[in-house]
Amino acid sequence: MGARMKPAEGAMTLSEMKEFAGFPAATQRYVRRSLDVGLDREDAMARWSRDIVEAASIRAQARMYDRLPEVRALVPDDSGLDAIEPFLAPLVTVSAFDLGQGRLTSFQAYRFLYERLVGAEVRPWLPAAFCAAAALPHLHPELRRQLLQSISEAAATAAGWSNRQPSFYPAWVEKVDSAALPN
Repeated sequence: MGARMKPAEGAMTLSEMKEFAGFPAATQRYVRRSLDVGLDREDAMARWSRDIVEAASIRAQARMYDRLPEVRALVPDDSGLDAIEPFLAPLVTVSAFDLGQGRLTSFQAYRFLYERLVGAEVRPWLPAAFCAAAALPHLHPELRRQLLQSISEAAATAAGWSNRQPSFYPAWVEKVDSAALPN
């Protein structure tokens, strides 16, 4: 444990890692790719593109994620209705793109990604954005059903949200040839 990290922060990081590990492999891959695109961490095209279809998807995602700085700047401080439209409309649009890719198949995975793409302050708004995006007609009815059923009553009706920023940001890890490791 580093000098700056407190025991509670280490426990929260471990909890976030366990949550991420519980996602299907395709969801994990999509989250890592999305963080590379949305946070400008890596050359997402070089890292994640396996074919021309995926390359086109990454280009489309990058264009969609161009809205993220605006979303981050417009997160409302309160629940005043006058601040919702300029913030929620682009958030729902970006969310609809991600849900339409078919890799984020639960509210939990969506929340995990968006807490990192936008920040902890977006938490109170995620159930509304998720439900709006998950109910849009561009999604297959079965996927809409699966997504909308994945949001728990507790998540949909929470009275308050933590303002603690996430500490675990999953990234690409190169496979290690275990035969090349020293004994």
